[in-house]
Amino acid sequence: MSADRRPPREPAGERPQEHPGERAPAPPRRPPWRRLLRAGRPRATRGQLLAGLLCAALGFGVVVQVRSTDSSGLDDLRESDLVRILDDTTERGDRLADELRSLEATREQLTEGSDSAQAAERAAAERATEYGLLAGTLPASGPGIVATVSDPGGAVRSTHLIQLVQELRDAGAEALQVGGTRVVASTAFADDPGGVLVGGRTEPAPYVVTAVGDPDTLSTALDIPGGVRETLRQAGAQLEVQTSEVVRVSALHALSAPQYARPASPEPSADQ
Repeated sequence: MSADRRPPREPAGERPQEHPGERAPAPPRRPPWRRLLRAGRPRATRGQLLAGLLCAALGFGVVVQVRSTDSSGLDDLRESDLVRILDDTTERGDRLADELRSLEATREQLTEGSDSAQAAERAAAERATEYGLLAGTLPASGPGIVATVSDPGGAVRSTHLIQLVQELRDAGAEALQVGGTRVVASTAFADDPGGVLVGGRTEPAPYVVTAVGDPDTLSTALDIPGGVRETLRQAGAQLEVQTSEVVRVSALHALSAPQYARPASPEPSADQ
């Protein structure tokens, strides 16, 4: 008899019984919206992470630099320099307040006074004098300063004198003169081989700037830390300021006749 070679039987209970026509249950499927959300979720690469860290570090550095710049404006100044700047600011505010009160008083005289015609005439004469001083057509005298800029090395340029004039204007100078040239709003400064060209006229060194105004305020404005005195010193020039109760600005600015402007004829009123 031949041996019966049948595969060994599996123990009962270890193999699930399958019925004909039945399939194994499929694994549970995720909802479509969850699959879309997972597919659209950005995946950060190593390069993107490195770029983000660099941007964060750069932003932090910019913030630190801005804060240090904002706080270093006045923190490094001495107490005397801070007091000088405060006094200059206070004097400018007082000068503007006085001008405001004067204008308000003039307005009251013109609108409420019984002699409004005389008040208007006086106001017009005062304005004409003020405008003549501003336009440089009238000489001026009064308290002020005389600033002398020595330039042994020939390093002073027109920008230095512009800064000097601008500092004096901001400090309330009512009349200015550089050498023999009257300085007005339209005066131009330019470099010249023989010095500095002021209003079309060459002014040689040393440059003498005469200003009419409050002497203390004008001299203080030129000594502000980091201002014109420091700029001239770095250029190799020296600034000497003398205050006086009476200085005279005698140079006059010649007005040119208008080329295109003509007086306009009065427009007819609505009643005509």
